[in-house]
Amino acid sequence: MSQRTSHTGLSRDIRTPVRRKVLISGGGIGGPALAFWLNRHGFAVTLVEKASALRDGGYPVDVRGPALEVVRRMGILPRLRDAHVDLRRLTFLDGDGREVATVDPHTVTGGVAGRDLEVPRGDLTEALYTAVRDDVEFLFDDSIDTLDQTGHGVDVTFRGGARRTFDMVFGADGLHSRTRELLFGPEERFQRYLGYCFAVFTLRNTLGLSHEVVMWNVPGKAAALYAVGDGDEVHAFLNFAHPEPPLDVFRNPQAQRDLVAGVFADAGWEVPGMLAAMRDADDVFFDGVSQIRMPRWSSGRVALVGDAAYAPSFLTGQGTSLALVGAYMLAGSLAGRDHAAGFAAYEQHTREFVTVNQEQVGEGEAALFPTTARALEQRNDMLRTLGATPPGEGLPAHSALTLPDFTSLT
Repeated sequence: MSQRTSHTGLSRDIRTPVRRKVLISGGGIGGPALAFWLNRHGFAVTLVEKASALRDGGYPVDVRGPALEVVRRMGILPRLRDAHVDLRRLTFLDGDGREVATVDPHTVTGGVAGRDLEVPRGDLTEALYTAVRDDVEFLFDDSIDTLDQTGHGVDVTFRGGARRTFDMVFGADGLHSRTRELLFGPEERFQRYLGYCFAVFTLRNTLGLSHEVVMWNVPGKAAALYAVGDGDEVHAFLNFAHPEPPLDVFRNPQAQRDLVAGVFADAGWEVPGMLAAMRDADDVFFDGVSQIRMPRWSSGRVALVGDAAYAPSFLTGQGTSLALVGAYMLAGSLAGRDHAAGFAAYEQHTREFVTVNQEQVGEGEAALFPTTARALEQRNDMLRTLGATPPGEGLPAHSALTLPDFTSLT
């Protein structure tokens, strides 16, 4: 509180609203997007990220439906349009490397040509970071160690040893969220494993691919090369059916490589070269294909957003869009409300959009990755039909939410 002398000579109190202090865990996509909107609504934001710097690289991601409006309102849509991958064809091969079908990518993904975006993940994270770095406190190379909620705030101990108190804490720390574990318990309680594992990494573009994906399939296995442009590198993708999540390899990089190499040991096409490149690659990312399904996304003064709360899996192509929309809805729902009312509004107005997008994929039998010879032939017949089909207007789930305008509430 400050004092000021009025023109009458009498002193009067000028009360400046105290900015609520909040902490976000996770510097990927949902975290910086949430930071942007919370700052816009008057919060004092700190973001902690366990990596030592902003993470670049990564597989391309999709921005669709209301997420396009979110990035437009953030002012980063032109930058993302410049980074748009413009994938032009998707070619499917059989086990012998022969072409099954070549289709427009939008007919498979449900995207809308000329409207939806596909951008390198690093370009999106850089755009989000640039939009918030001057207004938000970033703590790199650190993470939350403990959370202790009181009636007045959340006492946080960081791995680096610091202790601070915040009015609210938000977990935007991904599928394997530490924040979720601290608040709600082990990941297994909320994980819906979909029956697949995958590895992605980069390797040399020896086939001269350009703006395209080439995917080889046999029952239960898929290998793909994804050329974002016409450069010297491509993204490699190896996906395989695995009935139970291989819990013993998730924290062991060498065991991950060994598992993938064993599964694909007898594979043809370009797979032997992909396996050789994987052994030496320094950017291998391995994980199970899972969703996170939770009955509630908050507890007390702590809430979750993005994959930490409702990962839909890459099979839907909607993880990035859900994170962007969820961040916008969470921050806006808190504008002018206390944490309890804000979190309730966030769930009330966002959950249906999340659910319809998560339900785009069925457990264990994703359309692009059949596990039996019969299902693979049925998929190939479908692809041959799609090859002559013009792209449609997108999946209804992708646009199943109209963004409210929260600015009028602040």
